[in-house]
This record gives sequence, structure tokens and C-alpha cells, in this order.
Amino acid sequence: MSKISSVKSWSFGLLAGLLTLFLAACEDSSTNSNATNKAASRLDIVKSRGSLICGVNGQLPGFSFVNENGEYSGMDVDICRAVASALFNDPSKIEYRDLSAQQRFTAVQSGEVDLLSRNTTWTISRDTSVGMEFAPTTFYDGQGVMTTKTSGIKALQDMENKSVCILAGTTNEQNLADTMRKLGVNYKPVVFEDTDAVYAAYEQGRCEAVTSDRSQLIARRVVLGNPDDHQILELVISKEPLATLVANGDAKWFDAVKWIIYALIQGEEFGITSENIVDFDDSEDPRIRRFLGKEGKLGEDMGLPNDFALRVIKQVGNYGEVYERNIGNPFDLDRGLNELWTNGGLLYSPPFR
Repeated sequence: MSKISSVKSWSFGLLAGLLTLFLAACEDSSTNSNATNKAASRLDIVKSRGSLICGVNGQLPGFSFVNENGEYSGMDVDICRAVASALFNDPSKIEYRDLSAQQRFTAVQSGEVDLLSRNTTWTISRDTSVGMEFAPTTFYDGQGVMTTKTSGIKALQDMENKSVCILAGTTNEQNLADTMRKLGVNYKPVVFEDTDAVYAAYEQGRCEAVTSDRSQLIARRVVLGNPDDHQILELVISKEPLATLVANGDAKWFDAVKWIIYALIQGEEFGITSENIVDFDDSEDPRIRRFLGKEGKLGEDMGLPNDFALRVIKQVGNYGEVYERNIGNPFDLDRGLNELWTNGGLLYSPPFR
């Protein structure tokens, strides 16, 4: 064999080998892609398990709080109950996980919890780089400041060289820093990893003010030893839209959670409550019939029972009932922005059709 023929033979062999490797790689890539596409949605996993694992705070009255008997209550808890009702027609089929501000996103990312319903603010970084997917806002809030009435603090400018208790890993920490920097006010942040520790330190006088979402300040003020000794300043530092969230990349599960929450809002708009829902059994309004699953297949099309909205309203109530039960009545807090759009608020559900 000549040197030229030898080189040609070697080149052909090399080319054939590279082609084989390329095709094998393509096959592996296709196989992996198909495996990814066929991966079970969290919706299927939850239904197969027969219960929901829900991440909550556990230390915040009105939103998620566990009493001495281990019973959970609050607005965030009722969101979990709504999801369990839609899936299992039983709001008790839930395992709650108390999560700190530092633990919450990792718990979602790792699959430790199916969803997070824990007074969490919707921000661009959390929605993108952190890998979360936010369902509809369930509570429009804003950051405030609480001080003692004897502190002499009436505005943020009065907090020069004053100490402020803050929960670590929250938007409140950054918001206050940004605001004080803008105002040129020097203050002393006292940061804690635990919500109870924040308010214990404040009540013990270790800091002269405490900052958090205004709803949280209102809820925690009530349980202080002498609530009347404390005041929540008439200021709002930031926008804090609180929402339920799931891990990014699972459209089927995200859609289910999203529309279950919209069912709470739309139920109130229709005037359907847990008390009068039976009166709508014979409704001839096509919108209500679709909403309650009496015609069409809106639920079935996304892997839920057709009557998922009926289950939610019957077992948990509509948004207004949830709000009044957990926030309005206990803390005498007006709904404000948390009213329906028809009443001048921001709550609005897309059509169920």
C-alpha cells in the first residue's frame, strides 16, 4: 500500500469514528431530552402522593401560625388548604413545613416542598435568577416601621443613630438600607435569623424600632405585652406584593396553583361563598356553570377535577371570606388594595372560559 493510500485509509477511519461518536451523542441528547419531557409534573407527583407539602412561616399570626396544639391557621395556610381542596376535596391533606426566610427558596428548588405560601414578596430577582415562579399576588402590602410611643420617632429622619431590628434574608433589610441611604440617615441595623427573635429583641429594648411588612407589624403588635405602648408610623417604605410560589420550569403545576388562587378571587366576584354555594347548583348563568364545573372541561384540561373551584369555595371560602377570617376581623385591617377591582382594589381574575 502506498503512503497516500495509507493516509486516505487512516483519514476515512478517523472520519467514520467521529461520525459514530457524533451520532451517539445526538442519540444520547435526544434520549435525555425525551426523558426530561416525560418527567412527571409536580402536579402528578402530588396527586400520586395523596397529600400536599406546603412551606409556611409558622410564626406570623394572620398569615401562618401554629398554636400549642399544632394547628395551623392564617391566610397563607388557607391558600395551602385551597390547593388541597381542589386536588383531594379535603383541605386537611397537607403536611406543613415551617421555613425560615433563609430556607424557603432552597426548599422549593430542592423539591422539599411542593409550593411556598409564606408571606414572600414578588421581586424580579426571585422570579428570574433564584428560579421561582410566582402565582397571583394574594396580599398587596408595604413595608413599615414600629416604635414605642415614648421613642420620639415620628419619621425616618428621626432614626439618626437609632437601632432597628430586622429579619435577615428579606426585602425589608435591603429596602431600609436603600431608603436610609437616599435620606442620608445613619442607623444601626440589628439583624436576626428568626421572626420571633426579631420581636423579642424589640420588646426587650435591644433596638428602638422594628421594620417589616405593615401587615406583619399590625399582627405582631397585638401579641406584644403592652400593645398600646407601641405605634406603627404612618409611612410606607416600599411595595410588597406577597404571593405563593413554585419552582420554575413546571408549567402544569404552576397553572394548577395559579388558577386555584384565581378561583378564590373569582368566587368572590360572582358572590359565591361557602355558605351560599348550594344556591348556585341550578344556576343557568353559563359563566357560573363553567366556573363550578357543571359544564365544559376547564379543570380537566389542566389535570384538575372539573369542579375544582366548587371544592375550593365550599371547603375554604372565597377570597373575601379568607381575608376577613384571618386578617380583617382579628386585626381590624381594612382591605384597601386587597379589594376586588370592582371595589377599587387590585384583585382581578382572568375569565374562566
